[in-house]
Amino acid sequence: RRLRTPRVSRVLLISDLHLSGERPAINERFFDFLRASARRAEALYVLGDLFEYWIGDDELGAEEGDPLGREVAAAFSELSRAGVYVALMHGNRDFLLGERFCKAAGARLLADPFVAEFDGVRTLLMHGDTLCTDDSDYQAWRRIARSDKWQRAFLSKPLSARLEEVRALRERSKAKMASMDAEIMDVNADAAREALRAHDVTRLIHGHTHRPAHHQYQVGGRACERWVLPDWYERGGYIEILRGAPRLVVF
Repeated sequence: RRLRTPRVSRVLLISDLHLSGERPAINERFFDFLRASARRAEALYVLGDLFEYWIGDDELGAEEGDPLGREVAAAFSELSRAGVYVALMHGNRDFLLGERFCKAAGARLLADPFVAEFDGVRTLLMHGDTLCTDDSDYQAWRRIARSDKWQRAFLSKPLSARLEEVRALRERSKAKMASMDAEIMDVNADAAREALRAHDVTRLIHGHTHRPAHHQYQVGGRACERWVLPDWYERGGYIEILRGAPRLVVF
């Protein structure tokens, strides 16, 4: 899917911040990033997993809701009012982020995948989880969790029940990941090549795997590249595209 995006010369991309009250130091690093580095950019793209979990936009207006969501939306809104284009994409942890949050944040919600154009280079933006095709159990769960039926049922529950369910899911996920081969949870190279080919692009940028890197491929006789964003669990970082040239920065 393609939408009109602004013509900019300095773009920043981040993902997998997993913001949570459990890691206040990372939250502060993120707010500092918005006040400093992001202010010097013309566009900021967040490619999923902004939050460790998101249980629904209605939490924004609820007294019992986590105030972190409101604080993050306000910080994005300030950045947007300063003239920086802000775009958000769903991740596997925060796929219930909706238009209410984006309106509060002054941000655009992007489809996954999304094709943007930076200085004439068509660039495929993804969260990256759909590229991990070897993890069949996760892909099956993703299809369930992204269905209207599951989301309607989940969002119909009280906030406290949703929070309890999400925490239980996180614990089960941690236990499963600890027992799995790490390669199964990584991007399948053939899936990455197919995404590049299907969208007729030479550059792919994504997060999800927490393995920051720059990979190069030949796809249909063309030189292509895949950039992987760093996570923010302990350090953090971003990709900067300055006058068309990407650069990976890890704090």
